[in-house]
Amino acid sequence: MRWIHRDSVITCDHDGRVENRPSRQWVTVTGVPVLVDDDPEGRTIVACPNYGPTIKPCTTTLTVRVGYSDWVRVDGHRVVLSHLEGFTNGTPPGLVKHMVQDPRQQFLGSDR
Repeated sequence: MRWIHRDSVITCDHDGRVENRPSRQWVTVTGVPVLVDDDPEGRTIVACPNYGPTIKPCTTTLTVRVGYSDWVRVDGHRVVLSHLEGFTNGTPPGLVKHMVQDPRQQFLGSDR
């Protein structure tokens, strides 16, 4: 599992892109701030193509289900890892997820 940072690609199930916003700036991978717990939650999703008369596209990430390190913390916050998975607010509710497509770094990893 790789550490996730601001430039990592996180998408919804329909390939809409999550706008990453790191809350801590002082720990970086190749000069890019890493994400820590709560950073992937409540983030805007852009360009979700899942829309229609009775279909709501994914526009926001919801609570993360898995993907935080058990061991590594930054300023008391768990580091986000590449097995990140959580739900979005898109339809059908409770089924559409967001996840990492590309960590965009190969230097830092963690077993947990």
